[in-house]
Amino acid sequence: MSDEQRNFLLAGLLTLLVLIGWDYFFGGFSGTRAPSTNVEATAPQTDAPSLPTAGSGAQPAAPAVSPGQPETAHKRPLDRKQALARTPRVPIATPRLSGSISLKGGLIDDLVLKDYRVSVERDAPNVVLLKPAGTDHAYFAAFGWSAPEGTDTETPGLDTLWQTDDRVLSPGHPVRLTWTNRRGVVFTRTIAVDENFMFTVTDAVRNPTTAPAVLAPWGLVNRRGEPKVAGYYMMHEGPLGVFNDALVEKTYKDLKKDGDFRESTVSGWLGITDKYWLVAAVPDQKIPFTGRFIRREGKAGPRYQTDFLAEQTVIPAGGERQFTTRLFAGAKEVDLIENYAELYQIKLFDRAIDWGWFIFLTKPIFYTLDWLYELTGSFAIAILLLTVLVKALFFPLANKSYHAMARMKAVQPKMKALQERYKDDKERLQREMMELYRKEKVNPAAGCLPMLIQIPVFFALYKVLFVTIEMRHQPGLFWVKDLSAPDHLTIVNLFGMIPWDPPSFLAIGVWPMIMGLVMFLQQRLNPPAGDPVQQKVMMAMPFFFMFIMARFPAGLVMYWTWNTVLSGLQQWYIMRRDRLAREGGGAA
Repeated sequence: MSDEQRNFLLAGLLTLLVLIGWDYFFGGFSGTRAPSTNVEATAPQTDAPSLPTAGSGAQPAAPAVSPGQPETAHKRPLDRKQALARTPRVPIATPRLSGSISLKGGLIDDLVLKDYRVSVERDAPNVVLLKPAGTDHAYFAAFGWSAPEGTDTETPGLDTLWQTDDRVLSPGHPVRLTWTNRRGVVFTRTIAVDENFMFTVTDAVRNPTTAPAVLAPWGLVNRRGEPKVAGYYMMHEGPLGVFNDALVEKTYKDLKKDGDFRESTVSGWLGITDKYWLVAAVPDQKIPFTGRFIRREGKAGPRYQTDFLAEQTVIPAGGERQFTTRLFAGAKEVDLIENYAELYQIKLFDRAIDWGWFIFLTKPIFYTLDWLYELTGSFAIAILLLTVLVKALFFPLANKSYHAMARMKAVQPKMKALQERYKDDKERLQREMMELYRKEKVNPAAGCLPMLIQIPVFFALYKVLFVTIEMRHQPGLFWVKDLSAPDHLTIVNLFGMIPWDPPSFLAIGVWPMIMGLVMFLQQRLNPPAGDPVQQKVMMAMPFFFMFIMARFPAGLVMYWTWNTVLSGLQQWYIMRRDRLAREGGGAA
């Protein structure tokens, strides 16, 4: 086997192994999967969230269980309507959100995303992000004040019934909740919401007594059950936050294995993220706080919580103090997340979107796609145009590579002659081959570059398609309903005529088949391998890719197919021009 053939074969096998490994570790791709907040029902929990409590200093003491339990005593979980009917509520009505606030505990525990559905079908239900206690996989945010151990200041808890005269929470119309303890200390909670996904929660305390009160504000995001994750190694799902200017990510399994996480910081944020959705609390960025990620076992499985406890504040006799927390609860839209980060000076808030280690590549690719989408109105066309831009960017390098491949093809007769002459002397054959390469100015490895240089772009585009909600449920070319999901049109269900979802190893869509055919045709332009076995392996490789890529997003398969077409045209033109030049016919 010649060095050029060996290198080409190794490059192909390396790419194949990378794709197999990528699909194995990061697989399970499904852009139409229902959100992880809506999973199978389980028996209800009966234990309450662990509220952060203030010790003698500013650090939180051991977790304390709330005296009130917002969980149901029923043996079976309630449905959403039943759970909502148990407590008085204030409706939430914004252009992008619907739901309600529970006056019992002052919880934000009922939130529906108006712009997003659980699947690509038009009549699919909207995504339910937050769910009240008592339902399967309850998910909510709570806020409050904690008194130091040994003091008798009564603070509102999760069973406290707040009072309000407000009828609805909407942009420009905040809701004001009040509660007074037995000593006359007045607690006020004002909840405001913008036109997108940001809540502003202002907790105030007015102390009309003759003695000072010492309190510490807290906030939490609590989730019952362990949701199914979309891509465990491909992206982070679970508790995350920013502490001391560093992003901290803990998976659900991390908390089970390593126990609680706790860190003190002056600014930052913390919450729980899914593939597309985020619920995160952002405390006052100028006040030190201690954040925690915790896991607790309940009667029906684990519950997860991210919470913070800010430093203590003294409310003097006749005085008043307040603490503001922002709560993001919604879709991780790139522009919106970054606008919030800049508007409220939230450090590293853009990292709520898992761009990965190669953020320097994934972010530019996303913004390029987004810009092309604004021009064309189609992410599918944007992907095709992005492919052209990438080809133009690497055109000089690819040109050199294809020139090298053309020269390799031209010297094939001489290489075969050497192989025949020195077939029994491998050492002499290697020396003669190297001399031939030097004399003909051929670089055997140069032909691998077109394949290798596109791998980083391939992975970066995969990441963009996988993590950005902007790609979710975006239609592709022709029959493709969702660029972020595999091509649903397969042979085994007669291209959608049979209502059957085949196993993944049989689900070979039309686009992967087109890709395999195009790769096969391009391969015919490459110098043939000398060994018949190698030729068969190389001929079969496009079909291996076809099976592997069938589970990848349709948008990525479209990119690879179009890139292969452009590469094949470029390679054919260069090799034809070089052949005519050698034959004395001039450049084509």
